[in-house]
Amino acid sequence: MKRILIIPMLALLMVAGKNKDPQMENPFFSSWNTPYEIPDFSRIKTEHYMPAFQEGMARQKAEIESIVNNPEAPTFENTILLYEYSGQLLKEVSSVFFNLSECENSSEMEAIEEEVTPLLAAHGDDIALNAKLFSRIKAVYDQYFSWTADVPVRTDLNPEQLRLLEETYKGFVRSGANVPADKQERFRQLNEQIASLTMRFAQNVLKATNAYSKELPDGTKVTLDMPTWEPFMQTCADRKLREEVWHAFTDRCKSGEYDNTRIIDTLVNLRLERANILGFPTHADWVLDDCLAKTPANVYQCLLDIWEPALKVAKQERDQYQKMLEKDLASQAIKQSGNQAIKLQPWDWRYYSEKLRAEKYALDDAVVRPYFCLDSVRAGAFMVANRLYGLTFTERPDLPTYDKEARCFEVKDGDRTVGILYMDFHPRASKRSGAWMTEFRGQHRNMKGENVIPIIQVVCNFTKPTADKPSLLNFDESETLFHEFGHALHGLLSKCTYPSLAGTNVPRDFVELPSQVMENWCRHPQVMKLYANHYQTGEAIPDALIRKIEAAATFGQGFMTTELLAASLLDMDYYSLKQKQHIDPLAFEEQAMNKIGLIPEIISRYRSPYFQHVFTTGYDAGYYSYTWTAILDADAFEAFAESGDLFNPELAKKFRHLLESGNTVEPMELYRAFRGKNPSPKALLKRKGML
Repeated sequence: MKRILIIPMLALLMVAGKNKDPQMENPFFSSWNTPYEIPDFSRIKTEHYMPAFQEGMARQKAEIESIVNNPEAPTFENTILLYEYSGQLLKEVSSVFFNLSECENSSEMEAIEEEVTPLLAAHGDDIALNAKLFSRIKAVYDQYFSWTADVPVRTDLNPEQLRLLEETYKGFVRSGANVPADKQERFRQLNEQIASLTMRFAQNVLKATNAYSKELPDGTKVTLDMPTWEPFMQTCADRKLREEVWHAFTDRCKSGEYDNTRIIDTLVNLRLERANILGFPTHADWVLDDCLAKTPANVYQCLLDIWEPALKVAKQERDQYQKMLEKDLASQAIKQSGNQAIKLQPWDWRYYSEKLRAEKYALDDAVVRPYFCLDSVRAGAFMVANRLYGLTFTERPDLPTYDKEARCFEVKDGDRTVGILYMDFHPRASKRSGAWMTEFRGQHRNMKGENVIPIIQVVCNFTKPTADKPSLLNFDESETLFHEFGHALHGLLSKCTYPSLAGTNVPRDFVELPSQVMENWCRHPQVMKLYANHYQTGEAIPDALIRKIEAAATFGQGFMTTELLAASLLDMDYYSLKQKQHIDPLAFEEQAMNKIGLIPEIISRYRSPYFQHVFTTGYDAGYYSYTWTAILDADAFEAFAESGDLFNPELAKKFRHLLESGNTVEPMELYRAFRGKNPSPKALLKRKGML
């Protein structure tokens, strides 16, 4: 997942009551005296953040005032360009703070987040609703995009400059620049409330996840972190214990101290009201207007086209597991009520799926994991990037890091350093669950025209190594590493001029293409032979085991596709509401799942109260993008497969151009330039065994 940090610009808030000049001591107020100007994490203390935020506000406000008070006529240089580069300090402190709040959280960090979040939202509105600023931006926009017959359109900007101008204008309109004066105060209130609610939602999920730990009879314990929870659900033969741990996971935040249900009710209605003020019938309409999908109808069509074949396969899987459950219960001499067999439950699914997978393909996770040592998989991802794009990755333990577990790599293309990559792989109490990519600094050219290299972060939650065993991944986790690394490549290979157009700053239903396409190399037999080696013997993965993995590739696709689509449709249902109403998320979710005919043995991939993608991390009305983009990634990799060379240099060069271009070109133009045609869903259905 590409972590979408929503960091509005800040309002002016001056520091008072200080005897010392905070700029003399605060590391944010001077250039980092480090290689590549990496943030000097060891010098940053929690008390530095608020003064840095405050100074960032003051500086940016002064920059905006300078733009709007310029007596000269608006031009690209004195308006668009100056706005693009405003708020540099603010962006720097924001990226450090919000990234570390997700992987180095603490009560102090939470307190700062609660204080600064409404200020961020307020100042974002101060800029978006600045009538003088928008007037100048619109004046420049009209010079190049006016269709008035008596006004000649200027043509002296290059394509990237025109793209920046267009995206800047659109961004202001989408952020409320045209909101009527009598509605602006309410619009500001909505943004502030939405920002605060999304923050509280995420904090509740982290706290609820950390609050549960179950001691097991064998002396180990299970937590709600996926690296321990999922293997437990796959292997625990004690059905009652499975049920208990299942409910601990799926009942998070639905009531009690960390209840998120009221937040969801409020948040959905506030986002609808804001969309209405902006002139859209639903929040989904507002979100999708800036995406490839464009309309909710197109999203529903895409999801439902795959839903029926996926549900059909899921029902076949359910019937198999039901028989296995009945057989187990009969062998255990468990009496059943009446003549009816005990029904398969959601907490049974992973157990019997794993059991059948082992029986059908003789594919035991315990046999697979030794060949997918974390370091080997990471080296495999690096190898693929080297073969495709010529990149090399050198670990640099001498460079600053924010945690002892975070590893730092210098990324080069020949002799040229293209970026810095942090990889943070293991769970911590201070770290939210899941996997994501983000950045401490995006690639761009500064005002002097000098290239600024990106500083990229990949965060995962894989099982920690022990004294006698390294971290060993299952195959799904291996694909997760390749996935997030694909996002990282999108950021590292960026070759753009302007920060807001660079790297992963693309529509959310395109941003998953670079990540999902990398999974294809992870799972390809030819590539596995190059990186999957036994952690003890160094033996390459046997052909027989590769064949089993390959044969099992379509196993369980009914479940995996159905739970993903269910979550995507649930997301769309929340944000396609056209009328404000009281929402009971548990009842709403049940109704949504019944409407599409989801079988009770499967639930949505995320239950509403902990569905962070759509209530916290910027995928609201956007979770569909994983499926939308899967069509692109399967079709894109098909080009390499059809060529007979998985590292085809000509195709790699074309795809690298797509990665380098960020949002400087319409995404589908980039895709067609690579593929030579529009994408087809056939490759995806073929890959899932549903064609």
